Amino acid sequence: MKKRILTGDRPTGSLHIGHYFGALQNRVTLQDKYDTFVLIADVQALTDNFNNPQKVRKNVFEVAMDNLAVGIDPDKSTILIQSLIPEIAELTVFYSNLVTISRLQRNPTVKEEIKQKKELFGESVTFGFLGYPVSQAADITAFQADLVPVGEDQLPMIEQTREIVRKFNQIYGKTLKEPEGKVGEYPRIKGLDGDAKMGKSLKNALFLSDTPGIVEEKVNSVITDTQKIYLRDIGHPQVCMIFYFHQIFNKDALSLIRQECKLGKRGCVACKRELASTINEFLEPIREKRKYYGNKPDLVKEILMQGTERARKVAKDTLRQVKEKMFLNY
Repeated sequence: MKKRILTGDRPTGSLHIGHYFGALQNRVTLQDKYDTFVLIADVQALTDNFNNPQKVRKNVFEVAMDNLAVGIDPDKSTILIQSLIPEIAELTVFYSNLVTISRLQRNPTVKEEIKQKKELFGESVTFGFLGYPVSQAADITAFQADLVPVGEDQLPMIEQTREIVRKFNQIYGKTLKEPEGKVGEYPRIKGLDGDAKMGKSLKNALFLSDTPGIVEEKVNSVITDTQKIYLRDIGHPQVCMIFYFHQIFNKDALSLIRQECKLGKRGCVACKRELASTINEFLEPIREKRKYYGNKPDLVKEILMQGTERARKVAKDTLRQVKEKMFLNY
């Protein structure tokens, strides 16, 4: 039997290049070797979008199309909707007894996200948001995943899951698998504004669905080396966000770009134009495939429903084992 992967996305907006290089690229590569489950985490998206459920509902299909567009094959991978797997919710309740509030508050990912959501929560974080690592552990263990491809910022969540698994197995007997996290080639992609992380809510992202014109507009707005004013000024590529993205999208020409910049032979406008062109070339096949699925909403829904049906059978079996060990199999 193939080992199993559980990975997924929160449907709070279209996916961006940070998602692609952090997780999606790995997903596509590994689906040939692993039994892959791609979870669209609509319940978790509600933890900080509870006041806008329509946004979450709409983006379930956007995120599904993004996954299909980058190469997730529904014949190889199972794409599912979290809220249609009630077994995950039941496992979340059981696991909540195995985690203290102080441990959740120490989770680095949760701490960082609470800071970012200050405007939404003020000083009072909801139970659902603080506890979503428990729900994430239920996602992973419901499908007995061996491997979880994630961005670097999600590694603390995997460690939290591993702790829950160890505690459950210690108390009730070996039942659950302890998963490993797998980070992509680029553990964390910076935002267009130079922020440490590209994010949907941070308004510093290049989306997989961005049109060529939008890509050009966003790239043109990026701040370059502030010490390079004129074409012939010596550049400092190590501090330039345009060069940062050239390192990702233009590897073959990187040495020449660096040299020309340092010698004052490369202007920032031309450098931006070249980057935008390279990114658009990279995104074009993704856009085309996304357009195909965008014109076939019934097909996307069918893929989601069939995937969810298959996933639920697996989750039911896990819950059955868990309940047996907890003496809840009445």
